[in-house]
Amino acid sequence: MQSDYIVIYYKVLVLMSKLAAQDKFLDLSDYGRSLGRIFAHQLKNTKFTPIHVTLLFGISGLIAIYCILVNHYIFASFFIVLKSIIDAADGELARLKKTPSYSGRYLDSVFDIFLNFMFFMTICFVSKSTIWFTILAFIGIQLQGTLYNYYYVILRTKSVGGDSTSKIFEYKTPKALPGESQKTVSILFGIYTVVYGIFDKIIHYLDKNAYKVKTFPNWFMTLLSVYGLGFQLLIIAIMLPLGLIEYIIPFFIIYTFLLFVIIAIRKRYIS
Repeated sequence: MQSDYIVIYYKVLVLMSKLAAQDKFLDLSDYGRSLGRIFAHQLKNTKFTPIHVTLLFGISGLIAIYCILVNHYIFASFFIVLKSIIDAADGELARLKKTPSYSGRYLDSVFDIFLNFMFFMTICFVSKSTIWFTILAFIGIQLQGTLYNYYYVILRTKSVGGDSTSKIFEYKTPKALPGESQKTVSILFGIYTVVYGIFDKIIHYLDKNAYKVKTFPNWFMTLLSVYGLGFQLLIIAIMLPLGLIEYIIPFFIIYTFLLFVIIAIRKRYIS
């Protein structure tokens, strides 16, 4: 989600951290950041680009899906966690090389949603869950992630000295940054808005006034981070080797109801 009134500056995109020091919180979904940063530093002086790293985490996700299909759940869990670590590395590498791009940002998000869908369809096939419950769980996990991103982006735009590259609402194709193709940006942005647009609209409808808050307290953001993609995938990675694959889809359907609790807390206590 992004907003028209926030201007993007190329230098800010390169130099700023995502949050001011006082707004940083324990992000339970970002456990792969430290290893991702180390990985990015190893690639800093190579020909590898952030797009290459994004493709690599996509490959890791596909390997995890294959491992689920052949019932190698420990290996599946390894590649799911590895995917989260590599996912953290592409943005870090972009900052290190000072080569930010909308193409990479949208490709990352598009890969995430398609991999999520494939994860759930694979779990559905192996566990013999019903297709309708699986679709419901997939919708649930996307709404969870959208709520996390919605509040997180609001915090980032409010944070003094923090990242101003993200916007709250996304209406139009951004102008390509130096070094990337406008055509590629336009295509990826179009795909992004199609696959994420409905989830954005639902979450905005549920909490239209969230953007008016002055800031979100750290404890609230830590609570919210259980809906971050990294934490969602960690839950799956834990349940698989424990022999709980039959319960993954029902779990995420039930887990979605926490969304209404978090929104209620925001409306009642944070303004």
